[in-house]
Amino acid sequence: MASLEGRTAIITGAASGIGRAAAQLFSQAGAFVVLADVSDKVVETLELVKAAGGAGEAYVGDVADAPLVDTLVARAEANGGLDVMFANAGVSGGLPGLFELTVEDWDRVLRINTVGVFLAVQAAAKVMAPRGKGSIICTASVAGIRSGAGGMPYSASKAAVISIVQTGANQLSGTGVRINAVCPGLTETGMTQVVFDRARERGTENKIGQLNPLRRAAVPEEIARVALFLASDDASYVNGQAIAVDGGLSSSHPVVPGKMA
Repeated sequence: MASLEGRTAIITGAASGIGRAAAQLFSQAGAFVVLADVSDKVVETLELVKAAGGAGEAYVGDVADAPLVDTLVARAEANGGLDVMFANAGVSGGLPGLFELTVEDWDRVLRINTVGVFLAVQAAAKVMAPRGKGSIICTASVAGIRSGAGGMPYSASKAAVISIVQTGANQLSGTGVRINAVCPGLTETGMTQVVFDRARERGTENKIGQLNPLRRAAVPEEIARVALFLASDDASYVNGQAIAVDGGLSSSHPVVPGKMA
């Protein structure tokens, strides 16, 4: 396992799914974790971390509110300095069609998925850059790479996250701060649970993830392991990248398996 011994990491969206898995994994790797989520279940995540011998703090609030982000960074700094920012919080926004979308739909999804990430990146970079080190990881999505994996607001927001990472890496040139994105494919989390529940009710669970070469969905720990790699010194030369963790889904244009025409 990659080591984060003696380091402090902020993880947003830590109440469940990828964020909860990352909190446990980062803690096992030695990090003090500062956790945040709009759901008070983030406290349960902290309890799991502590039960396994880890240490950290938990905060309930909206990651698109600058004061909360400032609080998280201040708490990390008080614990020896912020080493890792995992801007993971996000919402799906459902699957409204083009003609049904409203401005309110766009505002809600982009506020959390894009503004929340920007605030986390900016706040982390401000304290990391003067020290000449630090790792920022953002959760994007394969939906941000191309169409077919989410609704329009969600896909646009995740494409924006990838752009934040790419432009951020260049704006942080020479500082020693790395910034990368993880782009999950279909993963069983609180956000996607309805998809899995419906498939199980229909008896079609075996079809979940059938479009990717591994023919299955991911579990949160599989995404969190990639985030841990990016957080650690093992990824010391990885910067400005959007890494797809999708079972191979984004490796191909749509085809019928076994046929090319």
